[in-house]
Amino acid sequence: MARQPNKVQIIPLGGMGEIGKNMTVIRYGDEIIVIDSGLMFPEDDMLGIDLVIPDISYLLDNRDLVKAIVLTHGHEDHIGALPYVLKQLDVPVYGTRLTLGILEGRLKENNVSANNLHAVKSGDQIQLGNFKIGFIRVSHSIADAVALSIKTPAGVIVHTGDFKLDQTPVDGKVTDFHKFAELGDQGVLVLLADSTNAERPGYTQSEKSVGVTFDETFRTARERIIIASFSSNIHRIQQAIDTACKYRRKVAILGRSMVNVVTIALELGYLNVPEGVIIDVDEINNYPAAGIVILTTGSQGEPMSALTKMAMSDHKKVEIVPGDTVIISATPIPGNEKLVSRTIDFLFRQGAEVVYESTSGIHVSGHASQEELKLMHNLIRPKFFIPVHGEYRHLIKHSQLAQALGMPKENIFIAENGQTLEFTAEKGTINGKVTSGNVLVDGLGVGDVGNIVLRDRRQLSQDGILIVVVTMDKQRGQVAAGPDIVSRGFVYVRESEQLMDDAKERVRQALDKCELNGVTEWAAIKSNVRDTLGKYLYERTRRRPMILPIIMEV
Repeated sequence: MARQPNKVQIIPLGGMGEIGKNMTVIRYGDEIIVIDSGLMFPEDDMLGIDLVIPDISYLLDNRDLVKAIVLTHGHEDHIGALPYVLKQLDVPVYGTRLTLGILEGRLKENNVSANNLHAVKSGDQIQLGNFKIGFIRVSHSIADAVALSIKTPAGVIVHTGDFKLDQTPVDGKVTDFHKFAELGDQGVLVLLADSTNAERPGYTQSEKSVGVTFDETFRTARERIIIASFSSNIHRIQQAIDTACKYRRKVAILGRSMVNVVTIALELGYLNVPEGVIIDVDEINNYPAAGIVILTTGSQGEPMSALTKMAMSDHKKVEIVPGDTVIISATPIPGNEKLVSRTIDFLFRQGAEVVYESTSGIHVSGHASQEELKLMHNLIRPKFFIPVHGEYRHLIKHSQLAQALGMPKENIFIAENGQTLEFTAEKGTINGKVTSGNVLVDGLGVGDVGNIVLRDRRQLSQDGILIVVVTMDKQRGQVAAGPDIVSRGFVYVRESEQLMDDAKERVRQALDKCELNGVTEWAAIKSNVRDTLGKYLYERTRRRPMILPIIMEV
């Protein structure tokens, strides 16, 4: 019998054609490892949904094969689904100290055990069954980010995680170019690389350039300085604190996630802050305004965040006063532009001076632009390439970039979530599909809201609801009382009495017709009422409210 060729499978469960929800399965024989487990924020049409996480049915069906989950860094789009995933999959999780520190906080909030977390550092290698995993230092907008090399009997896979090639990182820890070149020399079967900035020509600026802008802003600011940033960007926070020290200002931390991350980063030694620089928010009035910096959340205009509350004069402890300088040190995530613009407008209305991305160099991306991506490809020189982490256009742009570097088009795979990609030393194929998709988290419910509930919510939000209540005599099949109509979000009843009276008349006619035709099934009567009333209301208003007939028996 001919021996099966050595093959390795790569199955993305999230992160393809979307920003967020990153999760990739690597399978060799009867062994699986999972890279990252992230969440995504809901689209505008996902009404009332809090978070979106990947569908892990495939992993649950193969739970005995899963060796571990391996994390590249601590951003929500890479670790945010773990509180939900680990409730169903009891497997070890490997990540760097900061990544696990942030994750541990998330797990505690969700009452999930953090006993199976294993810390690694860049340069380490671990053996998980047939997989030998190496952790390679990269720069990103969060400290302690790593790329992964995964050696399997079928060949080496390199996953860059999120990265940029920052030559002057704030912590001095430069990307391990040497390791990538070494892997390239040994031969890499498949490269999976971050595509977020594949449309951007040139290079992404160094994080240190933000420090220069901070310095200029601090030098000219006369009163308080308020800086809103992503809580996870510890290098940005470090630069803000360093500049505050230079200009002899005290620093107060505001916003739950900012307080949590700063506390973890201080405990683990990722932030260096001289004694006495950080003060409690309650103490800010004990110092002159020119001696204060407030670090806060809310750079995305989130309605419940500290900065938005300040902009709306709704914060319990901090009020924006004329003369304050507000620095929004982030760029809006796609979809958040309106929220951010509104917050900026309100801050200006309060008399603040606002420094934001479109007018300054106050933010730089954490992702590699085209020239850095080219360098990564040239260092690694893979046989096959899968662009990951990006919307569909980003994946296409990244594949075009790889082709421009000389990679044959047939060796590049633009995959979709759920597709099974199989690689041997000689060839790569797309071979089948596994269950994948979105699981919606709404409050405490995970996955209990699906397309039908969302469709109902959309209909309710667009045209409202009419509830038709009829009391019927079960014995005789006749109407005992009603119909009564209750309306919400359809029309203002007091101004539409004629419409409501006509609607009741139509319901009576439908009920009489049912009685005449001997229809006694409650379901059939409800259906008749719904159809008759729906048709009538559409003719009169060109709206299609949800119609909910309720029949009460006497």
